[in-house]
Amino acid sequence: MPATQSTRTGREELGRIVSDTRAAVALATGRASLPDPTPADGPDPYGNPDPEWLGVDWGAYRREVDVVGARVNYVEMGEGPPVVFVHGLSGAWQNWLEQIPEFARDHRVIALDLPGFGSSPMPPWDISVQGYGSFLRDFCEKLGIDHAAIVGNSLGGFIATEVAIAEANRVDRLVLVSAAGITWARARREPAAMLARMARATTPLAFRFQLSGIRRPRIRQAAFQGVFHDPNTLRRELLWESFVPALEAPAFYDSMTSLVGYDIRHRLEEIEDPTLIVWGRNDRVVPVPAALSYKRRIGDNAELHIFDQTGHVPQMERPVRFNRLLSGFLAS
Repeated sequence: MPATQSTRTGREELGRIVSDTRAAVALATGRASLPDPTPADGPDPYGNPDPEWLGVDWGAYRREVDVVGARVNYVEMGEGPPVVFVHGLSGAWQNWLEQIPEFARDHRVIALDLPGFGSSPMPPWDISVQGYGSFLRDFCEKLGIDHAAIVGNSLGGFIATEVAIAEANRVDRLVLVSAAGITWARARREPAAMLARMARATTPLAFRFQLSGIRRPRIRQAAFQGVFHDPNTLRRELLWESFVPALEAPAFYDSMTSLVGYDIRHRLEEIEDPTLIVWGRNDRVVPVPAALSYKRRIGDNAELHIFDQTGHVPQMERPVRFNRLLSGFLAS
């Protein structure tokens, strides 16, 4: 690369980093307002008043497979173009309960427990973003999937991004749902503070209560307020099913610490796949400036939708709108 081009590229990257940091600091200190939400184009309830997943016999769709020495638990439903759903920290395949039956009508849907989460035990290899990215590639190969749409939330979004960059020919479409990555890259300046904040936000206190306990609004609010915008509005069955499988996930802290300082920002412009970015405007785990940074860095092939009054898991908090948006994106 000529020196002048290298210098120009370095200056552009520095400018993007400064812009990212200023936006995050301004929002955190109250000197900036939240960006305007994207208007909904149809019904947009918080939660799902009539969830299809409650009537599914999930045991009929549970599977296990060995991938690079790791035993992996996953569910598979439907036929058609494959869609792979990847959960985040404190997550499990159940984070996609609202999506699996819906998209299985026209797709081969796969939602997995990452090694060390849910019902998948710890793998024999070291936990890292790159390691999970390589694992996801091998997982898809094992299931005979040459290419797929990959949908990732939080840590899962970071992993999906890694795959889209390193294995671009395997990704048809990329969907980032409140994805980690941008925030974590900045965390190397203050890793201890970031780890403490993320641990508080992503480890629901509901782990300490029985299902009957979260019927009480105060307990539900205290347990899930770091993740959801309005946990008292959501069905307690959804809260319980989505987070109890991740109770004491052995890979939780290894995954969290592996994220600190792992910087993928300078490579986001390499993503050429159509990309959908979905964010909660009130996300406390990965604040919304990260969404703006993802959009700016990926460029014109990315579209951004910011859901108002929504926290870190838009697919669970506003499943009706999320499913409609994702369906249109996959069909476009």
